[in-house]
Amino acid sequence: MTQPVRSRFAPSPTGFLHVGSIRTALFAWLYPRHQNGTFILRIEDTDTTRKVEGAVEAIQDDLRWLGLIWDEGPGAGGQFGPYIQSERLEMYRVAAQKLVDGGAAYKCYCSQERLEQLREYQSKNKLPPGYDRRCRSLSDAQRAQKEAAGITPVIRFKTPQEGQTTIHDLIWGDVTFKHNTLEDLVLLKSDGFPTYHLANVVDDNHMQISHVIRAEEWMSSTPCHILLYQALGFELPQYAHLPMLLGKDRSKLGKRHGSTSIRQFRDAGYLPETMINFLALLGWSLDDKTEFFTLPELIQHFSIERVSKTPAIFNHEKLEWMNGVYLRKLTPAEFTRRALPFLEKGLPEAAKRPLDLEYAGKVLPLVQDRARTLGEVAELTAYFFVDKYEYNTADLIGKGMTPEATKNALVVARERLSGQASFDAAALEPMLRALAEELGLKTGQLFGALRTAITGHTATPPLFQMMAAMGKERTIVRIADAINRL
Repeated sequence: MTQPVRSRFAPSPTGFLHVGSIRTALFAWLYPRHQNGTFILRIEDTDTTRKVEGAVEAIQDDLRWLGLIWDEGPGAGGQFGPYIQSERLEMYRVAAQKLVDGGAAYKCYCSQERLEQLREYQSKNKLPPGYDRRCRSLSDAQRAQKEAAGITPVIRFKTPQEGQTTIHDLIWGDVTFKHNTLEDLVLLKSDGFPTYHLANVVDDNHMQISHVIRAEEWMSSTPCHILLYQALGFELPQYAHLPMLLGKDRSKLGKRHGSTSIRQFRDAGYLPETMINFLALLGWSLDDKTEFFTLPELIQHFSIERVSKTPAIFNHEKLEWMNGVYLRKLTPAEFTRRALPFLEKGLPEAAKRPLDLEYAGKVLPLVQDRARTLGEVAELTAYFFVDKYEYNTADLIGKGMTPEATKNALVVARERLSGQASFDAAALEPMLRALAEELGLKTGQLFGALRTAITGHTATPPLFQMMAAMGKERTIVRIADAINRL
């Protein structure tokens, strides 16, 4: 094509965006970015029964969070607006009437009751589902009678009943559908709102969309869309239908597989750069070995030719692993900045608020290597922020130790730490190693008792860095509590 590359993402505001929709948005964004083209956001809100309050704002918020900024659309403007379909109803009405006047569409007066009875009959008799075209051949007199009865019709497309239509898909190649397998789709509903099919075609033409990049599930609707383009005298765009997303059981990705909306992953503490990288690899690859890409690198390398036909498996474990890698790549300061909101939200009520940000800045980097999501930081660091915490006293007593020996070791450690002038990790480590030798203990025996006394856990970040972050006062108070327990 010689025209500029223009692609769009056109979600319906029916709730938070599914990761499959976000994968579509990402590919539809990357392609024009690679081609120096234009990315359009369009809100397809003509199904008023499913519209969710606040969903339009949530869609835009999540796209911005991921860095998928649109060139044209709500809030950005553009010469082909408005970019919300409910504000374009007259355009669809005119297109539908043009099709009726040209003999490519017809008015259908069938009631919902009749259509439901038809579906039940087809299901009971194992017949293919679909409208039986009763109103397609009504005479002028019959139509006039329906109108006189006050019945408001829908407008259906008059799909050819012979021949075939071939989709020239950039991913799948040529895919052919016989016309006798296609329905007479409703184009304009009785309330004056268009269906997806009419609005989609009218808007893509009006907005000069050159490439329609969407999910594979829309492939079966595409021959009807092509026939609509032809009936309206529009120039066809190029199509690219993305492979399905499956769960690990190879069924369509759904709620039974765990989190599926991008907002759930965002709220759980996954990074936007992780989500972009992970979703890009669901159906696309540069080669058989490269796994990590920045957004600029994806823009540089992305091509439709590298998109696979094979369904992509959404592996939650791999996503979690990848997020851990990205967390470890952050500087301690950046990790702290991103983790603080999750810490504030996740800490128990017993934690003193407002949080001491300087103290949190010392604590959070200690768990950077262990966290797989930002949502885990509160649980990993809770003992730093509460004065009382529960643990089994027996955990203080290490292998080969007795309660008496453990108590004695902690008493001496408390005395030495109380007199310690410098309380940083570099000073604490040699002093405590020397103390273990002086007491005739293995370092693991002393350090294990101190670790449990200070945190209530047997597995924690490095002991000396942890003590330094807590500070002398907190550390000594906690050791004294453990002595009392013993």
